[in-house]
Amino acid sequence: MSVLRQLLIFTLSAAVLSSCSTSSAELMSDSTVFSQPWISGLHENEPPLQAQQYDSNTVVIRQSLRTSFEAPFIYLVFGEEKALLIDTGAGGVDLRSMVDLQIEAWLEKTGRDKISLVVMHSHAHGDHVAGDEQFTDRADTVIVGHGAEDVADFFQIDSWPNGNEAFDLGGRIVDIIPTPGHHDTHVMVYDRSTRLLFSGDMLYPGRLYFQCGKADLFRSSIDRIAEFTNTRDVSWILGAHIELALKPGKSFNSNNVVRTDERLLEMTPATITDVKSALLQMGDRLRVESYDNFILFPHPADPRGKKPPNWCLSQDSAN
Repeated sequence: MSVLRQLLIFTLSAAVLSSCSTSSAELMSDSTVFSQPWISGLHENEPPLQAQQYDSNTVVIRQSLRTSFEAPFIYLVFGEEKALLIDTGAGGVDLRSMVDLQIEAWLEKTGRDKISLVVMHSHAHGDHVAGDEQFTDRADTVIVGHGAEDVADFFQIDSWPNGNEAFDLGGRIVDIIPTPGHHDTHVMVYDRSTRLLFSGDMLYPGRLYFQCGKADLFRSSIDRIAEFTNTRDVSWILGAHIELALKPGKSFNSNNVVRTDERLLEMTPATITDVKSALLQMGDRLRVESYDNFILFPHPADPRGKKPPNWCLSQDSAN
């Protein structure tokens, strides 16, 4: 995905997009969720990875912009019997040591001797699976495969993508919700304990990418997650990237390895309704459109020779 994403970002930087408001726009500069600002390339010697605790059993890790323009967020969730690692980043950093350090600290704090690790992925794009090889020889560790069938089999999801399944970490249950659209293997993870929704690349403060020919799949997944969250309390949505600035209408491209005014990572659950409404309003006239807290970014499978925002309207846009 990195090469395609770079190409899409490059073409976006030359395009003039319309901007629409959504009802839940809340542009805050100071987080009430995390105690420190996230590393954002400001310092040449900033660490390749930064970890912050959401609570004593939930760790959020960010990969530095100076190691990858993707700067993905990675999540480590502890139950009593298993720890769940969601994504392994864009590679080029020692994620294994960071994860081992967090696990060792958790074991010492809780007085336990060991805990097994499950490595899963929000989806199979390279900036979410590149660190897998660091865990292949780790004891008491399972790495979930990258295909939709692999994910469905491991989590025992009977009806992909319409079903979802609970996964017990031991005293902490998470729900695995198939949400293909950005990628055919995409899932979101809802943690019943913290009420966090780990949303991967389907929802985050940035460009919500989906192919022109897969718009219906993307819409269906947004509808599915909207239905799921209608009957559950969501504290925050935590996605896999930050691509928007605090200034409305400003987004970062792959050349912005130093960012001074990033949007907050955490999003309110109203974002789901906003995305659903924006997709409904867009209808079949797919176009790249900027909103307060996200950018809807339908794109041709091969964007070469085409320009946003209306590039989905050509007859060969799905190919």
